[in-house]
Amino acid sequence: MAKTALNKASLQKERENLRLYERILPSLDMKRMQLTGQLARARQQLAREQEEARRTARIIAEQLPMLANREIELAGLVNVLSVRVEEENVVGVKLPVFKQVHVTVQDYSMLAEPHWVDLYVQQYKHMLHLKAAVKVSEVRIRKLDHAVRRITQRVNLFDKILIPEAKKNIKRVQIFLADMDRAATVRSKIAKAMRIRKAKAFMDQEATP
Repeated sequence: MAKTALNKASLQKERENLRLYERILPSLDMKRMQLTGQLARARQQLAREQEEARRTARIIAEQLPMLANREIELAGLVNVLSVRVEEENVVGVKLPVFKQVHVTVQDYSMLAEPHWVDLYVQQYKHMLHLKAAVKVSEVRIRKLDHAVRRITQRVNLFDKILIPEAKKNIKRVQIFLADMDRAATVRSKIAKAMRIRKAKAFMDQEATP
C-alpha cells in the first residue's frame, strides 16, 4: 500500500476514502447475509431431494424385489431425453433452477413383460427426476458457496483492512499537521519576541545620550 503523504490534501483524500468505505461496507455485508441465507436454503433443498431419492430407492427395493432377477432385461427401458434448467439472478449471482426432466420410455409389450414393469417405469422416472434435481442443486450450492466466500473476503477487506487503515492514516496526518501548527505557533512567538527585544534594544540605544 502506498505511503500516505503528510499534508492537508492527503488528509482530505483519506477522509473521502473512509466515507466511501463506510458507505460500501453495509451493502456488502447485507449481500453476504442474503447469499448465506440462500446457501442455507439450497443445502436444505438438496438434503430433501437426497432423502426423497433414498426413500424412492427403498420403495423400489421393497415393492420390486424381482429386479434382482437378471434374466429380466430392463436396461434402456427408461432414458433421460433432456433436463430443463433455467437461470435466476440472486443478489448479482446467476444460479441454476431445476424445472423439469424429460424422459423417454421404450415401447414394451404388456403381455410379454411382467405386470410390475409399469410400476418400475413409474418409480424409475421419479428417480431420474430426483437425480437431475440433485445435480442442479449441487451446482447451485457450489456457485453460492463460491459467491459467499468471495463476498466474505470483500467484507473483511473493508472491515479489517481498508477502514482501519484509513482511520490510522487520518490520525497520523492529523497528528503531524497539529505538530506542524504548534511548531509554527512557537516559531511565530519566538520571532515576535526577538523583534520586540530588538526593538527595545534599539530604543534603549537611541535613548542613551
